[in-house]
Amino acid sequence: MPNGLKNVTAIAAGGRHTVALRTDGSVVAWGWNGSGQTDVPNGLKDVTAVVAGADHTVALKSDGSVVAWGNNSSGQSDVPNGLKDVTAVAAGFRYTVALRTDGSVVAWGNNSSGQTDVPNGLMDVTAIAAGYNHTVALRTNGSMVAWGNNRSGQTDVLNGLKDVTAIAAGFRYTVALRTDGSVVAWGNNSPGQTDVLNDLKDVTAIAAGLFHIVALRTDGSVVAWGGNWSDIIPSDVPG
Repeated sequence: MPNGLKNVTAIAAGGRHTVALRTDGSVVAWGWNGSGQTDVPNGLKDVTAVVAGADHTVALKSDGSVVAWGNNSSGQSDVPNGLKDVTAVAAGFRYTVALRTDGSVVAWGNNSSGQTDVPNGLMDVTAIAAGYNHTVALRTNGSMVAWGNNRSGQTDVLNGLKDVTAIAAGFRYTVALRTDGSVVAWGNNSPGQTDVLNDLKDVTAIAAGLFHIVALRTDGSVVAWGGNWSDIIPSDVPG
């Protein structure tokens, strides 16, 4: 971590790099830089949110515009011309997703599994999440929509699932946080990441790694489950 780094308001972790947003709207990044993912563009300011993909980085600015840098082998850093009014961004494995103020979703980059093929007519979206190669959207009515790779059933949203307030997506699995503080997960479960812990409740936030899930509870405690190793990186994982 850079010496003297302070006044940080948000953070993001990619495949092997880390990004921090500071109170003055500037961005700092460090870690593996094989694709330029930690080379923050000169003069970048007025940033309100940051996300990190496997080897690219995305920043949302206060004017609703998006800036991306790093690996661009699939066009994931080529922000569509004229894209504006963006309120949230997400980054998957070599693709990027943006949510606009009108509730519509735009996605670009790697589309090997249809992860950037936003469903026609999708509107009223309030949050987005990008997994390894599938995308998830949360709608204003608490329902979910998912598309892209479905090899492990990660885009098969559970029947009757409602009252969702937050979403996350990992490697071929999906996670949902409900208004009652409970967590639901489905899709790939090879290390047990979709086996939500018994009696887990009072959850206020969730995050999904490649093979593990982390939950923050109202009392400030953290719970994690799933894969518990550290020697797998996105480039090692087959599509």
